[in-house]
Amino acid sequence: MQLITVEDVWKIYRLGEQEVPVLKGVSLTVAQGELAALIGPSGGGKSTLMNILGCLDRPSRGKYWLDGEDVSELTPEGRATVRGRKIGFVFQSFNLLSRTSALDNVMMPLTYAYPRPTEREGRDRAVALLERVGLAERMHHYPSQLSGGQQQRVAVARSLINNPSVLLADEPTGNLDSKTSREILEMFQKLNEEEGLTVLIVTHDQNVAATAKRSIKVMDGLIVSGAFAPGTEPVPA
Repeated sequence: MQLITVEDVWKIYRLGEQEVPVLKGVSLTVAQGELAALIGPSGGGKSTLMNILGCLDRPSRGKYWLDGEDVSELTPEGRATVRGRKIGFVFQSFNLLSRTSALDNVMMPLTYAYPRPTEREGRDRAVALLERVGLAERMHHYPSQLSGGQQQRVAVARSLINNPSVLLADEPTGNLDSKTSREILEMFQKLNEEEGLTVLIVTHDQNVAATAKRSIKVMDGLIVSGAFAPGTEPVPA
């Protein structure tokens, strides 16, 4: 089953009277349960594509279906609803609230959950996730009291709190040492293999991409290889 289908997507920005295309007719599929990497150099368009896949932005042209729903024409409010229900995010810079405990950081996305759990249910869910990522004894610590790897583990737990359909990880090891990077990547592999979570890692690092089962290479606003999930390649006319 295809979880993500992108068809002829363009993203064009305007600089004065000039149009600057960043994505130039991108098409791809990601199957439910895949672990894939979106790889390419800086400026190649992969971050712009991730923003569209994460419903943080919409395409200038083309179509994007997520879990069978056409999300390419949604309003900002509609995209926010989809993000809250179906997408988990992990970022390079962790994006934790500095004056908030690890537990409360993990619980934060529950504001957008549907149906929204009770306070007790949400807290129990967050505690279980922090235990899963090995931070049971650190849940009441603030980000400044945690190492970079521990902060990223909190971010991973936060990304899972609403039981997303897909986890988008944007350069998730960019601020981590090599040992901690391996631990975070192994965590993604375990979530994918044991729970069937669809994971898409955005990276410029070939070693990070090698931990995925498929690499989708983006360069100069185009996908140059690995665009389609196995068995979904378009048949030539």
